[in-house]
Parts: sequence; C-alpha cells; structure tokens
Amino acid sequence: MSSFRLLCAAAAGAMLLVAPAARAEGTYEIPAGAHFNKDKLAKISEFFKNEVATGKIPGAIVLIQQHGKPVYHESFGVQDVVSKAPITDQTIFRLASMTKAITAVVSMQLLEEGKYKLDDPVSKYIPSFANMKVGVEKGEGENKTLELVPLKRPITILDLMTHTSGVTYGFYGNSLVRKAYKEANIYGGDFDLGEFAERIAKLPLHNQPGELWQYGHSTDILARVMEVATGKSLLTIEREKLLDPLGMNDTRFFVTDPEKQKLMAEPLPTDSDFRVGRVNDPTKVKKWESASGGMVSTMHDYSRFAQMLLNGGTFDGKTYLKPETFKELTTDRVGPGSGVERDFFYFPGDGFGFGLGIGVRTDPGNAKPPPPGDLGELKWDGASGCYFVIDRKQDMFFVLLEQTPTERQRVQRTLKLLVYEAMEN
Repeated sequence: MSSFRLLCAAAAGAMLLVAPAARAEGTYEIPAGAHFNKDKLAKISEFFKNEVATGKIPGAIVLIQQHGKPVYHESFGVQDVVSKAPITDQTIFRLASMTKAITAVVSMQLLEEGKYKLDDPVSKYIPSFANMKVGVEKGEGENKTLELVPLKRPITILDLMTHTSGVTYGFYGNSLVRKAYKEANIYGGDFDLGEFAERIAKLPLHNQPGELWQYGHSTDILARVMEVATGKSLLTIEREKLLDPLGMNDTRFFVTDPEKQKLMAEPLPTDSDFRVGRVNDPTKVKKWESASGGMVSTMHDYSRFAQMLLNGGTFDGKTYLKPETFKELTTDRVGPGSGVERDFFYFPGDGFGFGLGIGVRTDPGNAKPPPPGDLGELKWDGASGCYFVIDRKQDMFFVLLEQTPTERQRVQRTLKLLVYEAMEN
C-alpha cells in the first residue's frame, strides 16, 4: 500500500475513533431548530489552545454563525511564529482548494447569464481540447505502458464543473497519467491561464469524460473558459460579479500592499510543504491566477461568502444566485444513477456527493456511528488547512482558517465533532 493510501486509511480510522459516542449508532442528524450550548462550545477553545501550546499549529481562527449572528468567534495562537502577531479577522490566509468554491459560484453566475451552457464542448472556447486523448494503462507492474485512445465524446463545461473531465493533478497517486503530469513541468516559468490550458491540452486525460470523479485542474480550465467567454481576466470577473459586491476586499490572488503583507499567516517552518505541486508566494505577482487553489482571504471576507451560501445565494438584500441556480450548484451530480465512478482519491469523502463545484452530503456514509452533520450539508477544504461547512437545516455555518498542511485532517474532523456536540434542542 502506498504511503498516501496508508494516510487515507489512518484518517478514516481516526474518524471512526472520534465519532460522537453520545449519539446512538446509526444516527447523525440533529432535529432542526437546535441551538448551541456555550459550555460545550468552550471545548473548541480548549482543543485549539492545546494545539498551539503543544506546538502542533501556529494558530487558527474559528467562526460559527447561526441565524445570521456569531455564536462562537475565537482566534488562537499567532499568524506566524516569527512576528508573533495575533490572528484577527483581517489576517490573510492561503485558501488553497477553498478557492474552488469561489470559482464555482462565479462560474454559476456566468452560466445564469448565458455566457456558456453546461453541455457546451470545452473546445468551443479552447480549440486545442478537441484533440485530446485518454491515457489507458496496458500491461502489469514495471511493464505498464500508456496507450492513447480517442475521446468517446467531447469534454463539456459540466465535466469541468463536476471534476469528471479527466483532467487530473500530478502531485498525488502513481498512475501513469499522473506521472505524465508530474514530469511535464506544467508549473514552469511565468504563465497565464491561457498558456496553462494549452499545457494541459498536450497531456493525456486520466479517464473518458463523464466517467470518473477525478480531482485536478478542471477548475483552472473552467476559469479559462470563463475568461474566453467574457473577454476579461479571472480576477476582473470575480471582482465584478462577487468579491466587490460582497465586500470581500482582501480576497485576491496576490497581496501587493506592504501593510497587507504583514497580515499574512504562515505555517510552522517545519510544516510548510503544502504538497500540491506549485505554491506561489502571494506577495510576488505572477501571471497565473489559479482558480483551483491560488486565492488568499480573511475571516471577514470568507464569512460573508459562507453566509451568502447559507442564505441560498443572497446577502444583504442582493441576489448573487437565483434559487434555481443555487439548486443547480448544490445538487449531487456523481451519485447513484449518474454513471460516474468515484476515484480511489474521492475527496468529497464518505457520505458526500458533488454538485457543480462543491461537496454536498447525500447519506450517512459507512462509518458506525456516522460522522455528525445534516443531509444537504455543503462543504470544502484546502491543503492549507482551511475548511468550511454550511448546514442549511440548522441555519448555521462554520469556517476554520489555519495554515497547517500536515495537521489539517485531524483538526478539521475534531472541530466538526465539537461543533455538533455543542448543539442541542
């Protein structure tokens, strides 16, 4: 078994160990209308204070908001161990893959406007994608070879949104296609989304379009489609459609203001490898605006984004997504009957399906008892440790911002457990 698989197995085992004993086996949902017990919420503080005191993480900030008001809002530790500056709502964190949720919402806004359709072929916007091939492994062991076969059908916008395009990542797993990504130096030099899409177009797809949920650079290719369809850069689109209207003024790809740079959170020096291929220094401007993992944000900003999702696409009287568009975003597209298989590395996780760019809980999962939460829960996280959960049944969300790549899975699971253990009717 590979080290990555061992890690996944260990994580699954840990999830079983921390499952809430207080709930009867086979149950996981809490009746609607639950509220938070302040004494139980204090256990969250105890946990994070111990994480900092024992040197596992430099710091973190947690916000739980219900019915539009904070019920828990605490920061712990420091934004970096050099300056020892405290973490605040203005501290800037690398979002990593939580960038994808922002891209997903803006892509839905453009879909709503008719800039493209779900069944549009990607080649309509990026012609080189018409000539892509799928890499099929032949042989066994060291004698494996990669045979390139034609597409059964064109890659569509829907495939990009659901991570079923066959576009993958090269920094995890050992398939021959992933190895081809790793060896292709796709992150070399200074390139924009247009050049990046051309680099991906030269590589084999991991699977036929629509057949397998496969985490990868689909979101970056989607972003290039968004640029072509509008004639604008990704950040310009996102600022116009979402960031500026929502007041997310520190959610960007780069941090150029010297005073803002002082607000950057950093991981521990011994825990600075995010293990996701290329990680840009946000203080140094590059051409690539990575829609899959390149944004930075603050608790002030991301909490507004989370509240908008909790509201079903509205915030402060402004509609960002129509109800029917929000439903499209949050409806599972990879579950039973979809025809989509799930890769071994299925990052939505046990009990979750996937909408048009966001994880959605569809069933209890296989753990006994199941992890806490409610059907319809929306969530995603990132390699930096950041994590959010939207629970519309309880009119509640929580956001965790931290820079702790190796500790993140354990911390995220424990936080979710403690949040739901603090809820009662």
